[in-house]
Amino acid sequence: MYINKEDLNELEFPQLLAEISPLAYSPKTREKILQLRPMEIDEAELSLKKTSEYLSSFESSNAIPFDEYEDIESELKLMLIENYRLENNAFIRIKTITEQIGKLKKFFPTMPDTFPNLMGDAAVLEFRKEIIDKVDKVFNRFGEVKSEASPILKTLRAEIQQAKKAIQENFNRVLFNYGQSDFLDDIRESIIEDQRVLAVKSAYKKRVPGRVLGLSKTGSITYIQPDSVVKHYFKLREDQEEEKKEIDKILRNLTAELSEFQPQLWKYQKYIFDLDLTRAKAKFAEMINGILPKINRHKTLRLKDAYHPLLWLRNKVENKTIFPQSLTLTDHNRIICISGPNAGGKSITLKTVGLLQLMIQSGLLVPVHPKSEMFFFKKIMTDIGDNQSIENHLSTYSSRLKKMAGIIRESDADTLLLIDEFGTGSDPELGGALAESFLEFFYDKKSFSIITTHYTNIKLVIEQLPNAENAAMLFNEETLEPLYKLEVGQAGSSFTFEVAEKNKIPRFIIHSAKKKVEHDIVNLDKTIVKLQQEKYEVEKLKTDLAERKESVEDKRDNLQKLNEQLQQKLFSFQKLYEDEHRKLQFGNKIETFIDSYVKGKSRKDVVKDFVKLLEQEKFRKVGADKDETKRMQVVKRKITQQLKKEDVIEKIAETNEKIEEKRKSDREIWMKIGQRVRITGSTSVGTIEKISKNKVIVNYGTFKTTINADELERI
Repeated sequence: MYINKEDLNELEFPQLLAEISPLAYSPKTREKILQLRPMEIDEAELSLKKTSEYLSSFESSNAIPFDEYEDIESELKLMLIENYRLENNAFIRIKTITEQIGKLKKFFPTMPDTFPNLMGDAAVLEFRKEIIDKVDKVFNRFGEVKSEASPILKTLRAEIQQAKKAIQENFNRVLFNYGQSDFLDDIRESIIEDQRVLAVKSAYKKRVPGRVLGLSKTGSITYIQPDSVVKHYFKLREDQEEEKKEIDKILRNLTAELSEFQPQLWKYQKYIFDLDLTRAKAKFAEMINGILPKINRHKTLRLKDAYHPLLWLRNKVENKTIFPQSLTLTDHNRIICISGPNAGGKSITLKTVGLLQLMIQSGLLVPVHPKSEMFFFKKIMTDIGDNQSIENHLSTYSSRLKKMAGIIRESDADTLLLIDEFGTGSDPELGGALAESFLEFFYDKKSFSIITTHYTNIKLVIEQLPNAENAAMLFNEETLEPLYKLEVGQAGSSFTFEVAEKNKIPRFIIHSAKKKVEHDIVNLDKTIVKLQQEKYEVEKLKTDLAERKESVEDKRDNLQKLNEQLQQKLFSFQKLYEDEHRKLQFGNKIETFIDSYVKGKSRKDVVKDFVKLLEQEKFRKVGADKDETKRMQVVKRKITQQLKKEDVIEKIAETNEKIEEKRKSDREIWMKIGQRVRITGSTSVGTIEKISKNKVIVNYGTFKTTINADELERI
């Protein structure tokens, strides 16, 4: 995409990036954000999707486990140098980044539908836990080399502890002994070069054997390290030097081991940088209510409730209201000409569209309504503000003509032009004619344009072009206060005489000016003012009706949902009542059996009645199953009707008939009187006593039951 530095500055893109940059963890990512520029549509769309996914994690409980980190780029470059040794904190940084990768690779697959693109980036990384294990083998959680890092280091540290203990014990003994004499000064001891020394009065220094390490400023005190401590001190120093050498050796070996993972670590670092960039974009989107609109491959730009992000942030801090704008650009509506008085928001509208377009093409979410649509331009060219050049001795008009010449050379059907105060800076009549020619040129080039103007002839030309449209920044005609609302489809008045009168210009001067202006132009301007006011009233009424309609529809939907819920509850209560009533009746019958048995009725009769009750319950359930079977048959019939090949259905039917015939044939062979059988799914075994067509009487010893032959299986 082509856009020059001057146009970026006019649209305040560098200021926008400066707001995003501090949100990144790494200084290198912050610098990368400041260098962001528009990209190709596929790259930008992928970046937008990732940012949108990351943003969703802020709005839910699915927090992505990504924390502040320190980069390892310099370490990755140095670790391949032969026999090089990384510093302690470098190993901890390497471990921390590797742990981050492990957490992310574990997290994203748990929610593939929520983070598909972020998961895809993490999936290609190879997590090497050996890196963490190797660092943990050498370092403890405080970033210090463990004694267990090597047997030699463990021995040396044990000897160091012994030497320190011996130094303390011997010094304390000497201090106690000399403390009984008059050899020591009142302070008794001091610290010289990190060593405890006796504070000996200089007059007695020869009476205390040891190393002299210094004198007081007055010379009255001599600082002496006792002889009994000296040998242990030298042993300590020797062991400490050996410890340093051993640690150096361990860390060089660890550096060499980790250098084998350098390719993976480079990928980790690049991934972390990219994720940091995505996170910073998402944090900024959260600040400005940014979203991912629909990205079109065809030329349709439909902004609904679009906000200028920098103005949003400033007004939020100052607790001021910000007004959104809505407009549409398509192949059939390529040019919008905005008119209206100054300070009404025309320039802000231009900057809003331009900045949002730069953001979306740079992979940044934009503050618009979710139903908005955007597409990508190959060029964005602007002419906003005063471009007077002192160095080149160019006037404002000359400067703007020079810029317009560049726009004319570069503009085409894939260009978005944003031009403020179109045609101003010269004689109104001649400048208006030139601006009219510019407009016709851009129209013929099929460029997409949003322009602002005060020229009446430009407004009239726009009305006659089928693929162009007038628009106005609405004003209150009575108070002449701006409403900061863009109204597309109607040209706006500049309110020249009205604004002059409000600013206390004498009326006789205004009347004189009106006489000097052509009668038709004044009438046209008055008509525009009247139409604009009427349209504002209509729009206000339309908005009110839309809100009422939406409110009524919401209430209707809520009532419908409530009705459905009540119907469902009523059905559930009815079913619950029927089930409970049936269970109660069943319980009462069981109670009757118990009473009968207690009163002396024979066990056989009670069991017979109970089996009869069971048969009734079974019949009821079978009936319910039949209803379900009928319902399934209806479904099956519908599916069958959809099958195009009738022979498939016939074959299935033939196969089912053969299976059923085989079952009957097999049953006729083994189903005889005296055969031991059981009901399918049951464990109780009985004997066939009588066979009548498809009905069979089975004797269970204490009772008999009649059942369908299809439900029996032989033992």
